Amino acid sequence: MLIMDKRIKQIVSGLTDFFKEAGFKKAVVGLSGGIDSALVAKLAEMALGKDNVMALLMPNKGTSSDHSLQDAIAFAEELGIKYRVISIHDYVDRYQKLPWEENVVTAMNIQARIRMTILYHYANSHNALVLGTGNKTEETLGYFTKYGDGGVDVLPIGGLYKTEVWKIAKELKLPKAIIEKTPSAELKPGQSDEGEIGMSYAEIDKILQKFEDGGEPESDTEYKIYTRISTNRHKSQMPPVI
Repeated sequence: MLIMDKRIKQIVSGLTDFFKEAGFKKAVVGLSGGIDSALVAKLAEMALGKDNVMALLMPNKGTSSDHSLQDAIAFAEELGIKYRVISIHDYVDRYQKLPWEENVVTAMNIQARIRMTILYHYANSHNALVLGTGNKTEETLGYFTKYGDGGVDVLPIGGLYKTEVWKIAKELKLPKAIIEKTPSAELKPGQSDEGEIGMSYAEIDKILQKFEDGGEPESDTEYKIYTRISTNRHKSQMPPVI
């Protein structure tokens, strides 16, 4: 695990330096009960100290599971960081009253955008920065909501593939319940990341690493991933100026 130890030290050191250079001491993170946000919270606690990290737990009625909320609360208490539980149900409900019919994608994305708005409301009110929870696999695929979970100040684990996130989480001894949980954004009932993408993270990361090493897509599966990357590239770029 020497490689993982080195990566942990690099992230913690880099996060500490980023905050010093930006002139901020405090951070806020959306803690969902999933492995990505849990790892970000842990790394932030290591880099900034537990008194400088706030976790906002933002469940939504009908989509967020009770066990994820309980896992998030238990982990925040284990880390010793401050946390608040803020249901987003009423905010989501207001959008459903707009004079047009929303589709499934709209209903999913608005949850991510409401959560990010709340995170920035807290950050601006407390002179803090917003920690993103996206990993390298999600960022490369564009598997995030534009101006939702994609709208953050810094991505502590943005350089880690999902399979690396699992390795580091085990190295840092994150709770077993969180590590072994099926990855899901919980934006609709029964959703899972791998089910929505159509393949496992292990398969995806292997393909992404091939592309990173200069390889070209050869199989139908690889072309599917390549196309997804190209289609979603706009999510990680500044809006074009015409």
